[in-house]
Amino acid sequence: MTFTFSHDHVGITVTPEDLDVTIAWYSRNLGFAVEQRFEAHGTTFVFLAAGDVKIELLAGASDHGGAPTDNVLTSMETSRLHHICLAVADLDAAVSRLLELDVPLIGGPMEIPATGQRIAFVTDNIGTIIELSDPGTWISGRKAQA
Repeated sequence: MTFTFSHDHVGITVTPEDLDVTIAWYSRNLGFAVEQRFEAHGTTFVFLAAGDVKIELLAGASDHGGAPTDNVLTSMETSRLHHICLAVADLDAAVSRLLELDVPLIGGPMEIPATGQRIAFVTDNIGTIIELSDPGTWISGRKAQA
């Protein structure tokens, strides 16, 4: 049997105390809006959307887990989601805007010759690592013209 997949969303657990602050962080810094919010099974579920991208925040009684990181290269813990990746049309513009909003980088911008991408990393207010990817093709340190 072969499966056909498309991406639906990424789920991030938060404490109930962090839920509204996390919604505000994604709205203010990345332009996400609340698409749906509901309670079920002792948990608050909030779906945030920006274009075709959805993030599900789950706020229940469980602990968040690992401590936030300030360096993507030292964050390779096992048995956990490492990061989510959001494609952006212009990495430099996205990074500049996030820095204006006091969202610090924890890695990059850097070129990845093997994939032809430029990437950078930030964390949200609870420490979730977010990779920003400019999927343009890079040749010898400069973006190729389409």
